[in-house]
Amino acid sequence: MFLCSILLTALFTGCITEEQTSKSNAIAEIIQPEIKLDTPSILPDWKDGEYHNYYTTTKMLNGFNDKYPDLVNVFSIGKSVLGKDIWCIRITNEKNNTIKSSCLIDGCIHGYEWEGGEACLYLAEYLLINFDDNKTIAHLLNSSDVYIVPLVNPDGRQDDSRYNNNGIDLGRNFDIDFGRIRGTSIPLGKLFGRIKIPSIPSNYGEFTLLHKWFPSFPPFLYNCGRHPFSEPETQAMRDFMKELENNDFSFYVNCHTAMHCIGAPWSAFKPPFKESKQEQYIFDYVEEWVVENTEYEKYDSNLFYKASGSSSDWCFKEFHIPTFMFEILSLYYNSLPPKHDHLVHWMETTLPVFMYLLVNIDNLRE
Repeated sequence: MFLCSILLTALFTGCITEEQTSKSNAIAEIIQPEIKLDTPSILPDWKDGEYHNYYTTTKMLNGFNDKYPDLVNVFSIGKSVLGKDIWCIRITNEKNNTIKSSCLIDGCIHGYEWEGGEACLYLAEYLLINFDDNKTIAHLLNSSDVYIVPLVNPDGRQDDSRYNNNGIDLGRNFDIDFGRIRGTSIPLGKLFGRIKIPSIPSNYGEFTLLHKWFPSFPPFLYNCGRHPFSEPETQAMRDFMKELENNDFSFYVNCHTAMHCIGAPWSAFKPPFKESKQEQYIFDYVEEWVVENTEYEKYDSNLFYKASGSSSDWCFKEFHIPTFMFEILSLYYNSLPPKHDHLVHWMETTLPVFMYLLVNIDNLRE
């Protein structure tokens, strides 16, 4: 009690006048908060089963642009094989012209992994509906540019396919450890440069037809294209990230379905360089926070498989910023292709991960 009284006296010296006041008045002045607590945030009013394909995603983004003109800018960073726009939404307080950190979060690079794209839309709406009342989010959008690309693979999303319309796995088409069989990639491209190689769905995902023609062919091999960045979708992502490099690019998150984990580099079979101790510390720190504070686990490339040519690995190699692969849904609850159920639950589980990274954007950049 004596130590507590000393601490209270030290903390609140100057709050109480030198005049003798009553004990009740002194206590009232001590416990009165000088800073109001942050207003609790509200969640988007989504319903289970209401998923967004390319066209409803486009409509939703345009709706954000109309409703929040001072916070939203929707633009296309490129076109898909079939000419669909690859939409990006920038969320920031446009009235604040200070120098800002930027980050990029994307989803649905594999078209049948719907939840990656849904999580992007859910985060966008969450930030927008809470800007006026929640001080944390207001501060975040006053000091940061949040870039979100919900559908990296709009053709694949519309066709419910892992691949783009050329039959290429965009998540293996980036220029890092490219085309390595032990990195679950095979550089087939199109036959004679013209004919799309079909794929077949199975209980374990969607694979090239070679698995049907040659049963002994190694499993988990994806057609990564004839060369890195052969596809318009990956070219668009590459060029956009290079633009962000000049805008305090601070972190990148690539959202997938459904291994129920978060992972940092490297997933490549043969990484181009060894992480520094500082980089390892940052990645470990973030992954441990996610494990301790959410239901998601840490990605273990030894437990799952390597993935040469991934966007998250390439981004880390190219820009040396924190990058993460975020796998939504439960590996044990869903099979591949995913069942796509309990949408609201899975969206709510993503927010702590996103918000932890966003409120630490300056720390991650530094």
